[in-house]
Amino acid sequence: MSPVTWAAMLAAIAFEVMGTTLLQASQQFTRPWPTAGMAVCYAAAFYLLSIALRQMPVGLAYAIWSGLGVVLISVIGLVLFKQKLDAPALIGLTMIVGGVMTINLFSRVVSH
Repeated sequence: MSPVTWAAMLAAIAFEVMGTTLLQASQQFTRPWPTAGMAVCYAAAFYLLSIALRQMPVGLAYAIWSGLGVVLISVIGLVLFKQKLDAPALIGLTMIVGGVMTINLFSRVVSH
């Protein structure tokens, strides 16, 4: 896969994580600026994901998207929103990262 594919994928994840962070900040759509920012971020995320899907299989893209997104938003929740992560959550997040790494390092659906 080309560097453009990976750049689009990583940018899509970044915009999705920003959108989810703004979703929390929107307070159930009662704050207009975070709500508008959320909509823009989600639109950008899906557009960039569509670019990545030109070369990346959808299953692989979704594994990376969801895995890294969950981990990043968990860290943001911990830091920005003071949300706690207990031992089972940390174990689960570690397993998610391990799964994404396994797919990327060993699966034949990824061009090495």
